[in-house]
Amino acid sequence: MTDRAFIDTNILVYTVDTADPDRQQRALAALDDPAFDFVVSAQVLGEFYVVVTRKLAHPLTEEDAAAQVAQLSRLPTVPIDGALATAAIGASRRWKISYWDALIVEAARQAMCSVVLSEDLSATTAYDGLVIQNPFD
Repeated sequence: MTDRAFIDTNILVYTVDTADPDRQQRALAALDDPAFDFVVSAQVLGEFYVVVTRKLAHPLTEEDAAAQVAQLSRLPTVPIDGALATAAIGASRRWKISYWDALIVEAARQAMCSVVLSEDLSATTAYDGLVIQNPFD
């Protein structure tokens, strides 16, 4: 049985960011790991679209980004609802992390993931047993 791994936005962004080929290859390799069944959230899909169309040195067209989001949305996707937002507020206060990072942590926990692939979250902190893995370390 494979573990569930939650994919943070930055990992997905690097898969299409041609400005850093090394990170791009590492991100692609991380998402090719057969040990995991991958999960995203509505937050991640929205952030991905904004970043890849507006913040990259070589942004994707809106059409290409929308196609990428459509493909990514085939993965199990955690919706953002009031219960998740409330849990994220509590997690933000408990672990002293941003609300947006806490929303990632709580979405991963709700999806029963054992791992979050992220460059931003601290790999030295276990969030109630949820392990953070940085594919670039």
